[in-house]
Amino acid sequence: MKNNLKTTLIAVINIAMLLVFVGCNNTVKTDKQSSHKPIIPPKPRLQVDIAAGSPDLQWWRDAKITREQRLVDWRDARFGCFIHWNASALLGSTWKGKAYRGYGEHIQRMAKIPCEEYRRDVVGKFNPTKFNADEWANTIQKAGMRYVIITAKHHDGFAVYDSDVSDYNMLKATPFGRDPMAELKAACDKNGLKFGFYYSHAFDWGEPNGSGNDWDYENPGGDKHLFATRETKWYDEHPEIAPRIRKYVEEKSIPQVLELINKYDPDFLWFDTPHKLPPEENLRILKAARAAKPSIVINSRGVQPYDGMPSHFGDYRSTGDRAVDFPTRDGDWEAIPTTNESYGYSESDRSHKTPEYLTRVLVKAVARGGNMLLNIGPKGDGVIDTPDINILESIGKWMDVNEASIRGTVRTTLPVQAWGESTRKKNTFYLHVFNWPTNGVLKLGGFLGKVNKAWLLSDKNQTAIAHKRTDDMTVQFEVPTEAPDLASSVIVVEVDDAENVDSHRLISTTQDNMLRAFDGLAVGGEFKYGNGKSTDNGVSGWKHNDQLMTWPVYLSEAGKFKVIAEYKPFKQSNKFIIEAGKAILSDTTRSNEKGFIKHDLGNIDLLSGKQVIKIHSDSIPKGDLMNLRALHFIPLFEGNN
Repeated sequence: MKNNLKTTLIAVINIAMLLVFVGCNNTVKTDKQSSHKPIIPPKPRLQVDIAAGSPDLQWWRDAKITREQRLVDWRDARFGCFIHWNASALLGSTWKGKAYRGYGEHIQRMAKIPCEEYRRDVVGKFNPTKFNADEWANTIQKAGMRYVIITAKHHDGFAVYDSDVSDYNMLKATPFGRDPMAELKAACDKNGLKFGFYYSHAFDWGEPNGSGNDWDYENPGGDKHLFATRETKWYDEHPEIAPRIRKYVEEKSIPQVLELINKYDPDFLWFDTPHKLPPEENLRILKAARAAKPSIVINSRGVQPYDGMPSHFGDYRSTGDRAVDFPTRDGDWEAIPTTNESYGYSESDRSHKTPEYLTRVLVKAVARGGNMLLNIGPKGDGVIDTPDINILESIGKWMDVNEASIRGTVRTTLPVQAWGESTRKKNTFYLHVFNWPTNGVLKLGGFLGKVNKAWLLSDKNQTAIAHKRTDDMTVQFEVPTEAPDLASSVIVVEVDDAENVDSHRLISTTQDNMLRAFDGLAVGGEFKYGNGKSTDNGVSGWKHNDQLMTWPVYLSEAGKFKVIAEYKPFKQSNKFIIEAGKAILSDTTRSNEKGFIKHDLGNIDLLSGKQVIKIHSDSIPKGDLMNLRALHFIPLFEGNN
């Protein structure tokens, strides 16, 4: 009797364990999945030599030779559309009556929805009957965007296309019965749009051997930080788990990447969250993609930085999520702001930015040599949300007039101006005036050469704008008293030599001078830069009084200014000093205030000529001095002191 009971209990336990490991039926093939018992690796975790000069990375060095050719169309476009859309859009970031804050496409993780339930009640009901690929592509093309990147598979593991690798796909797991990726690819081709895929190569909540799902499985890379801490990596702490995760890479990630390339011939691949996998696995995925299509353009999130490795292995660098401000940086890069604060559709997120704001973000990116990939999150029925449509249509109307100032332009050689930004094509500047001068006088600072002609880009007749040089570094233009466009009015300026510039920035005596920390020159130490989102666009990491943030400037005439420091304070108060030529202001940081504050420091007199504005600590700061966003030098006149 005891033996029978023991046999029965063992059988019940085995069945229970089998049910736990099967969990969701959204895997590649059930006979290919391994158990979740840690596998002792037969050889060291590293399967390749990941040092920068190793023979195992020769494929990457070979790819760099043809990089310039790959990036021609991407650079020329400057403006693209990011689309986060999958079954999660059905929920709109709400599950069982509870609205979740954060990215809508992360609802499965945020709500800890078991993957069996997610497949049945979310993916199984995903039927976007209002999806119209031609309408999407036409809307995007009219917005002035020239390329599209859409989610083929996000972190939930569901393929939004017809996948032969996994049954967890649009045709086999949903009632829709169509391949929206094939339809959108055809529509983009018809509308002259380059096309690419976002593919979550390192994060997969639906796979027993994938990383990230720690509510159905004891997998690394999730919110519980199993097998590691917030500061360490699971593959460094527990290399014995790597072979299990490697099965996911070999059986799903690499096969689906190759499948997307072979089936749809995309122009781009956009990878994400590489820190969820060991770097050598990410390198294997990237190598496979490069071999399948050497001309494909790949972003920087394929492989995470690692000791002895380059900063990234992609063709260009991606900014942090939702970046809207950008530090000066070399090379090619791409910003990925969203129309609201979520990438996937979120019903409760109505924080949509204005078209004027996003137009200026586009200009700021292009002025600094970058692209803007603006994200929208269509709804679960396949319709683009009305606020997103309105934003795209408004930007499109601006682009109808001003596209020449964006497409095909390169990083400007001019310093930032009080009135706005500039872009450039060879010896033509496009002055993007955000703050239009109501007195009819616009001053361009920092250009030393000859202006041949200037006109409003909105003027089809190209009527010349009168101009004159007022000193060695300043050109003055006579402009209308009313701005042609509220978002950005563009003046075309043809010059003899666009390289003939001075880096000193003109301090206006009529407009607010916002000296962003991102645009400053850091001296004397390693500063920490925020990721560029509107709540994290400052510079911190002030550890000693030899660290300075500086701005070379000049004034055509002396002036008096109110000085405001815009910063996020820390708990400790520290004394800081602002120097401008021979003038000095000092104060103590305010403590225990949340978010960025504007600290009025008083008035200062600035002399004409070149000088350097500096901010630094008075002594070694306690903790950190501040998280500096900007210094404002606001001109003072009689009556507004």
